[in-house]
Amino acid sequence: MKSMTGYGRARETTDGREIVVELRAVNHRYLDVNVKAPRGYGFLEEAIKKLAASKISRGKVDIYISIVDLSAEETTITLNHELAQSYYDALVELRDALHLHDDISVMSIAKMPDVLVSQRVEVDAEALTNSVSAVFSEAVNQFDKMREVEGEKLAEDIRNRMHTIEEIVEKVEIRSPERVDAYREKLEKRMNEILEDVTVDPQRILTEAAIFADKTAVDEETVRLRSHLNQLDCMLSDNNPVGRKLDFLVQEMNREANTIGSKANDSILANYVIALKAEIEKIREQIQNIE
Repeated sequence: MKSMTGYGRARETTDGREIVVELRAVNHRYLDVNVKAPRGYGFLEEAIKKLAASKISRGKVDIYISIVDLSAEETTITLNHELAQSYYDALVELRDALHLHDDISVMSIAKMPDVLVSQRVEVDAEALTNSVSAVFSEAVNQFDKMREVEGEKLAEDIRNRMHTIEEIVEKVEIRSPERVDAYREKLEKRMNEILEDVTVDPQRILTEAAIFADKTAVDEETVRLRSHLNQLDCMLSDNNPVGRKLDFLVQEMNREANTIGSKANDSILANYVIALKAEIEKIREQIQNIE
């Protein structure tokens, strides 16, 4: 299991270029990949996005690509002879007209606009994309290692909370029949007080207690909660992305807790439900970090 948050970086020198790829990710409901490549290398963005989507299933991922040409062969300088001659002729005319000292130099003409033009040599897009993709894959490996470490910590924390939930569910299961007995005793005492000397029919007390027990029974909810916990434990051991499934499962657990709460009608049981929902909410918060 992996966390959605992580960082990875890789650098490699190939074909006279230093290529650096960095990626960092934070939590997000879906996969959102943003690639930032140097100007002139826009063709890399779509290819790297597709590669990222094949390796990452969820999270907001920012990918930064740096390419430095160490050989300087990708740029050529072109001299515009005709324009340089025009600048020179104009300067000579200006010099003669104003009777100025002759200080026309190569540097003064070279500084004129568009005399020297730098041009980027056509890049082999496919070859460069392959090179950047290789560096990206290395960065993703580091990225995944960090996410796996964080994922293990999340899984450990969730399992600890699952154990707490199991203990609470056990207390609920013990308290539920005790509550029915307490209700029966309270009902019998109350009826005896109201009717005074009249003998109370024990069967009527048992019937009322049975109706109460049926209305407030939480057996089905606790059974489903235990089933959900078993599913949750299995998902935590799954190597595939399970964040969305976990989110849905925790919603179901919370629904069962709410149902138990609605049937509580007992201060002790109500406190158990509060503790139960608190642990489920903490698990839900942790799951938001899981891919």
